[in-house]
Amino acid sequence: MLGIGVDICEVNRFEKLKQNKAFLKKIFTDNEIEYCEKRRNNAQCFAVRFAAKEAFVKAIGTGFRKGAHYKEIEVINNELGNPFLKITGLTNETLNRMNGSTIHLSLSHEKTSAIAFVIIEKES
Repeated sequence: MLGIGVDICEVNRFEKLKQNKAFLKKIFTDNEIEYCEKRRNNAQCFAVRFAAKEAFVKAIGTGFRKGAHYKEIEVINNELGNPFLKITGLTNETLNRMNGSTIHLSLSHEKTSAIAFVIIEKES
């Protein structure tokens, strides 16, 4: 195993932040913004995706200053609705340099909280 990471966010923080288009564009991909804006409770959607990005950088141990960027960590849902992480750019290069392979992602949210848990396996 390369690492594990977990993060929790308060949903009400994103009730305000979702109005700030510059913030959304800085943190989320166009696909994530489009997906969340279609949701009834889009603050939960944004909060849990933010938590996933934070949990990922905790799992690789670099933080955002040393080899990872928010928009290069994208939460996507497959055809069954299961979330997974798509890692691109320099963040993907960092993950590859660390021999990271399979990424496991679990998301959950309630009315006031959103949590993400990430496990990254190491190449054998």
